[in-house]
Formats: sequence, C-alpha cells, structure tokens
Amino acid sequence: MGLFGKWSRRDLLKSSGAVAGVAAAPAAAMAAAPKRDMVVNTGTATDNLFTRVGVRPILNARGTYTILSGSRSLPQVKQAMFEASHYYVQMDEMMEGVGKELARLNGCEAAMATTGCEAAIMLATIACIAGSNVEKCQALPYVKAKDQVIIPKHSRNPYDVGARMVGAEVIEVETPDQLRAKISSRTAMIYVTSDPQEAKSVLPIPAIIAIAKEKNIPVFVDAAAEEPMSPNVYMQQGASFVGYSGGKCLRAPQSSGMLLGKADLIKAAWFQASPHHNYGRAVKCSKEETMGLLAAVREWYKRDHDGEQRMWRAWMQHVEARLKPIKGLSFEYLEPQGLSNRATRLRIRWDATEVGITGNELEKRLNDGTPRIMTEPTTGQRPDMMASSITLMPYMMDAGDEKVLAEAMFKILSNPGSYPNPALPTGTPASVGGTWAVTIQYTCGMGEQRFTLKQDGGAVTGDHKGEIYNASLKGAVHGDHIKLQSTMPVGGNAIHWTFEGSVRGNSMSGNVSMGEYGPATFTAVRA
Repeated sequence: MGLFGKWSRRDLLKSSGAVAGVAAAPAAAMAAAPKRDMVVNTGTATDNLFTRVGVRPILNARGTYTILSGSRSLPQVKQAMFEASHYYVQMDEMMEGVGKELARLNGCEAAMATTGCEAAIMLATIACIAGSNVEKCQALPYVKAKDQVIIPKHSRNPYDVGARMVGAEVIEVETPDQLRAKISSRTAMIYVTSDPQEAKSVLPIPAIIAIAKEKNIPVFVDAAAEEPMSPNVYMQQGASFVGYSGGKCLRAPQSSGMLLGKADLIKAAWFQASPHHNYGRAVKCSKEETMGLLAAVREWYKRDHDGEQRMWRAWMQHVEARLKPIKGLSFEYLEPQGLSNRATRLRIRWDATEVGITGNELEKRLNDGTPRIMTEPTTGQRPDMMASSITLMPYMMDAGDEKVLAEAMFKILSNPGSYPNPALPTGTPASVGGTWAVTIQYTCGMGEQRFTLKQDGGAVTGDHKGEIYNASLKGAVHGDHIKLQSTMPVGGNAIHWTFEGSVRGNSMSGNVSMGEYGPATFTAVRA
C-alpha cells in the first residue's frame, strides 16, 4: 500500500493543506491511520472537469488515436499513478528498477519508460549517434559523425520525425541491394515500422536485421500500436530496439511509452533522457507516468485477451442486430491484421439515395449529438458520392457503450430527415487559366506559393508550387466559385490542401483547409 495509504480524491480536496500535512506526519502516526478508499471519479456524463472548461467528452468508437486522447487508462494504472505521486525518488534508481521489471515482463535484455513511442524513436536515434559520449551528446545536433538513418520507403510515416528531429538525414531504400549499398560509416541506425504491408514487402524486418548484422548497424522496430509479446518477438529476431506506445492497447498513461533493447544501447538512451542535461531533456517521463506504465504492462500479461476479443465482437453484433431492420443496410466484419489495434470492426454500407442520409451527414449528426459519438471516418457525400459507409471500432468502448451507439445510429438512420444537395453558383465559369501568385495567411505567419492553372470549361488542373514542396492541382469552377485540391508528397507525412473561394477577374481569395494543420486564408493575383 505504501507509506501514505490510499487517499480518495474527496479526501485530498477537503483541505488545500492536506497533502502537506500528511507529508509532515510522523511515520508511526501514518502507520496507525485508517485505510482510505482509492481515488474515485466524482464527475458525471454532463458535469465533469472537461465540461466545466467547455469540452465535450466522446463516446469513442474510433480507436486509440492521439487526437482523441488515446486510450482510457486501467484502474490499476490510475491507482499506481496516484500512489507514486506521494513519494520522492532518485530518478536514476527508479528507472533502473522499473527497467529491470519491464525487461523481465517483456522477455528482453533491457528496457526503459519513455514519454510515448515518438520519444523512444528520438532517444534511440541519439543513442546510436552519440552513445553516452558526453562531448558528442553536448554537441548535438551540430556535430555528429553518424548522421544518417536508413528507412525503407514502406516505413516512411509521420512519426519518423523522431529520427529527423535530432538532425539525422533520412535515407530511403526499397530493396535489399539498395539497403546494402546505402549503409556507410555515416549510418547511425535503420528504422522500420512493423505492419502487415512491411511483412509482405521485399524488405521485411527479418531481412533488414540480417543485412544490418553484416555491418553491425542497430535496427529500431516501431511497434507503437502493437500488442507486446513475451519473449519479445523482434528482440528474438535480432532487433536492437523495439518501441511501444503506452497509451494504446496497454491502456497506460497517454504520454507514456516503452523502449526495449540491448543493455548498452538502453543505458545510452537513458543517459540522453531527462533528468540528465542532454538532448533528450525535453522528453521527461515523470514518476507517475513511469509507475503507471509499469502497472499497465503487469496487467497486460494478466488480462484475458481472448475474452476481450469475444466481448468486442459481441458489442458489434449488438449494433448490427439493432440496425438490421432498417432497409438498405449491409454489414461486414473486418478482422484485425497483425498485432496492431486488434479488435473486430463493423463496417456498415448503404446507398444514400435509398436511405436518405450520406456517411458524412451521419458522422456529423453523431458528432453533434448527446452523447457525442466519434467513429472512423465515413464515406459518402452529396451530390456525387452517394455510396456511403461507416466503420465502428470497439477497441476503446466501455460496456454499455454499444447500446448507446446502436440507439443513436438507429434513431438517425431510421428517420434521417431531409438533406438538400449543396447549392453551387450558376453561370459561365470564371476564367482562371494562367499563373497566380498566392499568399497564404496562416494563423501565425505568411507563405508565398504559385499556381499554374489550365482550364477546360469548369474543370481545372495545374501545378502547385510551394515554398519547399510541390504538387499537382485538380478542381473545378462553378460560376465565380473555385475549389482546388492538392497533396504535397512530404516524406512520411503528405500535406493535403483544399483551396475554396471566389474569383474576381485577375484576383481570387478564400479559405484554405490543411486537415490537422488547421485553417488559413489565401489571396491570389494572376500574373
């Protein structure tokens, strides 16, 4: 139980000086103190610490996305974090003890807690570049002998920025011969993500590890969303590091992760991390997050995973049974592939001309409703994409959520209401052919770009030249209304642009959407 016993949230809130008083109490008095209940949730669905700051909580039928706050931590994790908050510890000693336990549980040589898998990527990269050489560590990112990380093209993703942020140059390869040719004295590490596509490629993880061994190059396997296995499968294959997210299937704190690896490299990665004043100082993993992660890993190897799979599938079957009386719906079960996000999903398809509502319209209704429900992105929009679908993921739902979800969807799909097609401006399409100087007004700062457009009636194509990246444009003009879209092929993380606005002779202006990168406005002048 620990020195301070179990305190409820209510106990702590009774007095602002309660914790200070407890900390000052003699050990003998504390030993004699009565046991208290564990931390309890005092909030309700409509009145909680989020609603009090204007935030609407979500019924999560989408999954462990960071934008949706990952997973919901286990009760044992909450308790461990609460108890950890009552103590001071020497952080090196804590990481040594926790690392040994994480390594034992996962069946590997060594381990450490991190602030997510992205932090694990970053720390592993620095360990491979500088080891624990204090001079090299302090010179980063400006001075480094090993300054390249090789990544198979199939593994490029938004998270390989963990390697790039330390100043490493990413070298892309596609074949075993290219991998061998690109390994040099500058190669610090090879990074690869684990997924079903990687396993089917010409550069699967075992092949990469075999080639890396020829040159004694460390290999990092990104298994962020995967279920860990003991003994660790990738370490057994010869990987140098394996990174996991804590805030996904483990249901640890969202800002936690786990780095498994060879003992010397793990020590170097820890040397780079906080509390040490090296490059990784910013990715500080607190005692609460560390002990919460450890509690989650311990529970992982106790949980009834087969029972969880049956439960999640049963929840989706309940939704199907409730919606089946609605004419025009078809149902498909999507079985998990690989070790990531392992739960059976339910995909529902329909023709919106028959049912009366598109996938996008249903998604908005669910998001706007009470409770607020979020699902995987839908398909189907008016007026030209009436084939619709919605996909439900039970991975992060709670018991009873399936009933709420089923009733909300039944209510909307059985009585969708009326949705008119969007009105578009009429008249002769404005002339937009030519070269345009484009100014982007971001929320913070400005950007200068260039459009070179070709027009065929209302259809528009062209080139999109950015300040750094380029793309092809495609869109349409209806009257004086223009809409253009492009995708800039940034390594690992393409930028999607949607420009929508009005044309006035040799000028145009309007709004820009960049997905997760937020909104902006634009003005353009024809050269």
